Amino acid sequence: MERVDKILSGGIVLTMNAAMDVYVNGAVAVKKDVIVAVGTADAIADHYIADELVLCDGQVIMPGLVNTHTHAAMTLLRGLADDLRLDVWLIGYMMPTEQSFVNPHFCRLGTKIACAEMIRSGITMFADMYYFEADVAAATAEAGMRAVCGQTVLKFPAPDAASYEDSLQYTRQFIQDWKDHPLIVPAVAPHAPYTCTDDILSACADLAKTFDVPLLIHVSETRQEVEDSRTEFQMPVVPRIKKLGVLDAKTLAAHCVHVDSGEIRTLFNHRTGIAHCPTSNLKLASGIAPINEMLGRGLNVGIGTDGPASNNDLDMFEEVRLAAILAKGATLDPTVLPAKQALLMGTRLGAQAMHMGEITGSLEVGKRADMVTVDIHTLHNSPKFSRDEDAVYSQIVYAAKSTDVVHVMVNGVWLMRDKVLLTLDEAALLAEANLLAREIDAFLIAREGSLLNKLIAIGGVAQTESFEIQVKSRLPQTVNAEAFVAPLLADERVQVVRKSHYRQYDTYFTFLDETQGRVRYREDDALNAEGDVTGVRMRLTYTAPSKEREFDRAVLLSRSQFIAPATRPLRFYREYFRPNAEHEVQKTRHRWHILYKGVLFYLNVDDIIVPQVSGTFVEIKSQTWSKHDAEYKASLVSELLTLLGVTEDMRVHKEYIEFATA
Repeated sequence: MERVDKILSGGIVLTMNAAMDVYVNGAVAVKKDVIVAVGTADAIADHYIADELVLCDGQVIMPGLVNTHTHAAMTLLRGLADDLRLDVWLIGYMMPTEQSFVNPHFCRLGTKIACAEMIRSGITMFADMYYFEADVAAATAEAGMRAVCGQTVLKFPAPDAASYEDSLQYTRQFIQDWKDHPLIVPAVAPHAPYTCTDDILSACADLAKTFDVPLLIHVSETRQEVEDSRTEFQMPVVPRIKKLGVLDAKTLAAHCVHVDSGEIRTLFNHRTGIAHCPTSNLKLASGIAPINEMLGRGLNVGIGTDGPASNNDLDMFEEVRLAAILAKGATLDPTVLPAKQALLMGTRLGAQAMHMGEITGSLEVGKRADMVTVDIHTLHNSPKFSRDEDAVYSQIVYAAKSTDVVHVMVNGVWLMRDKVLLTLDEAALLAEANLLAREIDAFLIAREGSLLNKLIAIGGVAQTESFEIQVKSRLPQTVNAEAFVAPLLADERVQVVRKSHYRQYDTYFTFLDETQGRVRYREDDALNAEGDVTGVRMRLTYTAPSKEREFDRAVLLSRSQFIAPATRPLRFYREYFRPNAEHEVQKTRHRWHILYKGVLFYLNVDDIIVPQVSGTFVEIKSQTWSKHDAEYKASLVSELLTLLGVTEDMRVHKEYIEFATA
């Protein structure tokens, strides 16, 4: 008789091996961190004696579930911003909050809470992508779980790096520090093709290949991502990352919702693993991944929960069940993705997708002792039928729940016995998380209460105040702009610095609380002499609600115009700012930058198209910085209007938005 450390005996053993062997009255023998025998309970009892015998009558003994994609530390952001599109959720809420709160302690706390939840869900291994990944790894190792931990790399500043070069250096050191750990496999994680440049993607691929570690990345999660890739790079996402060498690494691609047959072949040819995240993709309305075609092609497709801020849980029983049901609904074929195959995705195929199939994912001699037991003698899993030999898979996938998990073992070590966590203090973790939640709540309440703060939060805003002297006049009839300004430009005191012609499309967001000010989204279409569009620019402008003062007659001093490039579509800003009302103004604008008595002025001649307003508007502006300067420039504006032949009675207090609101 060979002595081993542990024997789990008496349950139904689902090996999930290549032959899909099942032992109805089976047992598994474990010595140190390795499985040494799998078979019938009688055969194991005849050959092995254990220091610890665990009787599993009425339970299924199976490999631990494999969560192929998550952001574990984001348990601390669970429920923070729901029912939003992916870009609004990510750029409008997650990233600003992360910039303010994510630090090493945040990542350790959030990861430990995630590990507690995953252990209770029967998960023994997961793939993670986040910041301060060394701290994620440390917390995971303390909890006793197995993980592939990917350090996130982005093209813009992140909570743990001021630049992508810093992220790459951090990642290199992280990989070197954790390379041979028994539980943690370090990885590089360029966030996504749309948040990384070509150089970053290539550098990450080179780093992964140099150290022979996995590369984790989001791929083709939304239709918009694919369309943007075609527009910017003249190719879909998968061909682009293939060209940059990303698929030459041991790559795990999350989502892959919007990939075509050619891209699926490319992913298969490069042995790319796929992380299918059904709940997250449905909740964010990203779509349904074509996993039936992927599986038919032979891809290793695992199942992931995605982060707890976008799912919002880490329950792999729920995820495996949804994957099976969703595939049937998407194909209108109830035979697609049977329970047996769905559970395979949640175990061995998931491990293979993570490039970890050699050591875990199934109960086989020589593999690590990563396993769980599940109570199937419950009210919601009764009665039992034995006619169909695959019925046990249906029990696990369609009826079992995460609360049915009884024991969890990773690397031969118990993490949970009889539903009691052994490596984590749940109560202490939750108490600390609730204190942090109050701080985050206060931060967001303050931000949501200020339109300007909300604008600044999404980045790129010029936060310096802009004081501007300006006046508008309305001519009673439409005029030819060039002919109208010709007398002024002929004056020897006037020097033309620049001339431009635009068609402008303005969308103004206004709010019930008028003291907040307003936001304008502008698309400038630059026109040539023939009226053809030669360039397009989008900008956001925040305007304070009140004017500083009035000079002369209708010469106004305004302030607090904060300007930012509009890098997202109009729809994003509409959903992010949630205005009470929107107002459209469209116009053609002839603009001259002129020097008059050494002072720079902007002379605009505008014809408003929407709303329909008769006549032509003349607008003169200049930047200013002091009361004395503003008074001087106001007098110069009056002189310019006189040179243009514009009389005082033509001046108007109205801004263009007021014509739209009227």
